[in-house]
Amino acid sequence: MKDKKEIRWGIVGVGDVCEVKSGPAFQKVPGSRLVAVMRRNGEKAKDYARRHQVPKWYDDADKLINDPEVDAVYIATPPDSHEYYALKVATAGKPVYVEKPMARTYEECLTMVKACAAAKVPLFVAYYRRALPNFLKVKELVDSGVIGEIRNVDIKLVKPLQPDIIRANEADNWRVHPEVAGGGYFYDLASHQLDFLDYLFGPIKQAQGISANQAGQYPAEDIVSGTFRFETGVTGQGLWCFNAAIGSDQEVITILGSQGQISFPCFGDHHVTLEVAGKASQTFQFDMPEHIQQPLIQLVVDELSGKGTCPSTGFTGARTNWVMGEICG
Repeated sequence: MKDKKEIRWGIVGVGDVCEVKSGPAFQKVPGSRLVAVMRRNGEKAKDYARRHQVPKWYDDADKLINDPEVDAVYIATPPDSHEYYALKVATAGKPVYVEKPMARTYEECLTMVKACAAAKVPLFVAYYRRALPNFLKVKELVDSGVIGEIRNVDIKLVKPLQPDIIRANEADNWRVHPEVAGGGYFYDLASHQLDFLDYLFGPIKQAQGISANQAGQYPAEDIVSGTFRFETGVTGQGLWCFNAAIGSDQEVITILGSQGQISFPCFGDHHVTLEVAGKASQTFQFDMPEHIQQPLIQLVVDELSGKGTCPSTGFTGARTNWVMGEICG
């Protein structure tokens, strides 16, 4: 595939995430083109194709996956079908780009990794914060040593029962059904946070936690607390609460170093604050791309074209699932 001038994409599952966050980016990234989309509801697939100027649509995933004009496949379905479709795409000998979380369980992730390795096709995961400017600024600051040796990371995510981060009022809100999502909002949101910390500090080697369903408003857990330790020796802890009072929202990641700290939100706002002992604090503000996944999709296309590498792979995505499983159970 490295000799191809253009990567032709197909998407399995053109739902909400494909409207703005990801789908249009496949048309805008240099060396990339979206040629086919699929949804089980054929009318909705047809409508998406019409609105986004995509030449082909299907209501059968097998037909899209085996279309000879499709070079690589983006799996944008809920997590319960990620493994199923990834194995089909690997069998077809095509690269896989799968939504996050990578799957419901670490074991499903390993199956996906092994299948893609056996088929000799790359596997990428849509942890797009690894390519966004505010998060790259955090990495730059950490790597520069400006806050000294890293000691600890603290994650705090506190939301009411109907969080504003996602559309919690949908009748088919699969994010709070563990048989579909793997867990609740923790799996949906903490996966982004924990994956980015993996990007900063490498693998977490030890993790444990407690989870509960305190409010009983849906099947999944609504509060999780955990502690973890990276292979580097950096320690961390997190609180993910989705049953707090309205107006009590908190969302921040704080990296504590021997000479200062870096704090930043993972969702919504896009600032990074640097505090170094004896100096005035600095706040950096960033604009986001219209299509939030576009920078990462560019890196995926670059790797497939032999022009670069993508930092979000099946190996890193599986590690995040392992950590979530250890913390949430």
